[in-house]
Amino acid sequence: MRAALRAASGVLGAVVAEPVVVGSSSRSVVLRCSAGAGAGSAIVKAFRDDPEGRRSFTSEAAGLSLGLAGPELLGVDAAASVVVMEDVGTGLSLADALVGGDCRLAGHGLRAWARELGRLAALSLPRRAEFDRRCAEYDKGVAWWGSEPWIERNGEEFLAVLDAVHVAAPAGLAAELGHLTAAEHRFPALTPGDSCPYNALLAPNGVRLIDFEGAGFQSVFLTAAYCRSPFPSCWCVCRIPDAVAAAAERTYRAEVAAVYPELGEEAVWEAGMRWATAVWTVDATAYWLPRVVAGDGPLHPRQPTGPTRRQVLRYRWERAEAALAGGDFRAVGETAGVLLRRIGEGWAVPPLPLYPAFAGAPRRAAIVASAAHSQR
Repeated sequence: MRAALRAASGVLGAVVAEPVVVGSSSRSVVLRCSAGAGAGSAIVKAFRDDPEGRRSFTSEAAGLSLGLAGPELLGVDAAASVVVMEDVGTGLSLADALVGGDCRLAGHGLRAWARELGRLAALSLPRRAEFDRRCAEYDKGVAWWGSEPWIERNGEEFLAVLDAVHVAAPAGLAAELGHLTAAEHRFPALTPGDSCPYNALLAPNGVRLIDFEGAGFQSVFLTAAYCRSPFPSCWCVCRIPDAVAAAAERTYRAEVAAVYPELGEEAVWEAGMRWATAVWTVDATAYWLPRVVAGDGPLHPRQPTGPTRRQVLRYRWERAEAALAGGDFRAVGETAGVLLRRIGEGWAVPPLPLYPAFAGAPRRAAIVASAAHSQR
């Protein structure tokens, strides 16, 4: 911690002190600090010296350096892997709204979150070369996760998992998995990487995105799927009413269609969303199924009363079977249906519930971590 404070002081040209830990992960530690006499507070994010920490430092520093969204970047010490940024406060997050009792606030928050993600994506297109230069400037020798063949790797692991649970791959599945990889670079735009609701703070004029550890360019459909699925890479997952999810998706789509006019065509958009649904279904199955075959557990280890892994995985299969039936990636959808009936329907878990904000529950569910509304 002392090394991080020294680095931050050097970046700001003022004594940074009185650190309070407001977030931590296997990749970084987040400190709220005083930033010199009369200067208020700043957030100091110190990244761990391991591959994931170094990768995350590069993405965060490069992503915030564009100034398109998120906290204002105040400075970077690349040698120390420290990023100093604006303190955007501790207001309610979108996750707080979703597990609260105000459905209007939750719906408004979802649309504001989708608008900010779409705005970031649209503004980023002419800045791709600059982002790449920043990544090179802050490079720590570990490539951004999105530049790795993760979709291809997931496909290989998906087939291995099917074999392990004795489910035969239907005709055409291998070819469809190849098509998933081939389409991953269509309509690229900048994403923060972790677009989950606990990384979106509600503000009077919209939403502030606060975690850019996974920032990089990827297909806009992978982000749009967070509206429809929802939140395919997150742990605070419950269902969203279809009409509410559709409104958020339309909001995001309107922003990205302004720079990619083809996305205004219904056939193009729906084909892309089927692709993204297949990608995230393969991802969830490859990761979670080996971990839930023997037993269940909370999606997040520190939130035992939240949704369980089996609940969420079964929900992903239900959604994929319905979304992919008779169209693109029908073999992926068929596989999801087989897994659902042969494995998922045997799990003694209730259906994934609606978020409390949409279920008429004025209670605060214990889904979001105690620091969910703090800056990550």
